[in-house]
Amino acid sequence: MTTTPAPARAALAAVIPYAIELVGVTKRYSTVTALSDISLEIEPAEFVVLLGPSGCGKSTLLKIIAGLEDSTGGEVYINGKLANYLRPKERDVAMVFQNYALYPHMTVETNLGFPLKMRGGKKDVVAREVASVAALLELTDQLKRYPEQLSGGQRQRVALGRAIIRDPVAFLMDEPLSNLDALLRVQMRSELLKLHRRVGKTTIYVTHDQVEAMTMADRIVVLKGGVIQQVGSTHEVYSRPANTFVATFVGSPQMNLFAGRVEGTVGERRFSGAVSLPLDSNWPSLPSDTSVTLGVRPEDIELLPPDTTDAATGTVELVEDVGAEDYVSVAINGQTCIVRTSSHQAAEEGETVGLRFPPDSLHLFDADRMRIERS
Repeated sequence: MTTTPAPARAALAAVIPYAIELVGVTKRYSTVTALSDISLEIEPAEFVVLLGPSGCGKSTLLKIIAGLEDSTGGEVYINGKLANYLRPKERDVAMVFQNYALYPHMTVETNLGFPLKMRGGKKDVVAREVASVAALLELTDQLKRYPEQLSGGQRQRVALGRAIIRDPVAFLMDEPLSNLDALLRVQMRSELLKLHRRVGKTTIYVTHDQVEAMTMADRIVVLKGGVIQQVGSTHEVYSRPANTFVATFVGSPQMNLFAGRVEGTVGERRFSGAVSLPLDSNWPSLPSDTSVTLGVRPEDIELLPPDTTDAATGTVELVEDVGAEDYVSVAINGQTCIVRTSSHQAAEEGETVGLRFPPDSLHLFDADRMRIERS
């Protein structure tokens, strides 16, 4: 196994702009389009997460990159070379599956060394590389065990080790933590990030879990129905969602959305819907009576006494205690609004409360549910 120091990775990036490049990739099954015109550039050593609901095409895209499925159209480049017509073993990428895909009749040591053995590696070279990877993944004490004797986390590390030992251009990970319990998933996320930073390999990671995506990714690619909705850092995707789908899919609890209209004249415009709010001067000059959707994150709403000036009024329907925080569901004119607040800020079910929506925390989306940028 070899690792690539940061300066060397920077030099590599200057020579090879993208580790993986997708140009107009499309996949159709009869009358069903699984992927539509996917274009994406992934840089060397970048950790990119494909995020979306089940059936959005993220695993299909990963398989097309790996060569396990053919695209209907478009091009896949790996290290600057067209890979469409290369067999999977010629693409120099390593897949890590959610079911580990270990050989049950082989020890950890043999599982780790298998890719090198298949390449015709010499026995002493294979042993040295296995020892190096086992030390990196803290598996040295497990080398003589079989997969059935390992915990779920240990099996996943073996699967990762078998990918690492190949020293590929990129790791392709298809929901690798989905079979682990909640606590172990958190631990393995941390281990994966540390491993990525040590090994320095391009990683494309598929998940439907937004927490995994937000805590691990350099960039997130949000997919819906085989179409890219947004590509950006965690901050960009969370703070400036491209449309209402991204706004509600990324973030927990999800963003509150209110359908309504812009009313009033320039300088005195308001949003009018289940809530009525003044709009500050930073929004573009939307004509009066324009249909829009207003969005606000639960943590941006202030929970106040009901008689507070300029606060909307609602009735608490439900209080969910999640430890340090409460998720408070408030009914406002027939619509439920979720407020994320400190557990020290008590709210009682059935209580009338005031809600304030800070102007600089508001999001607006047009009639096509696309983001309207502030000016």
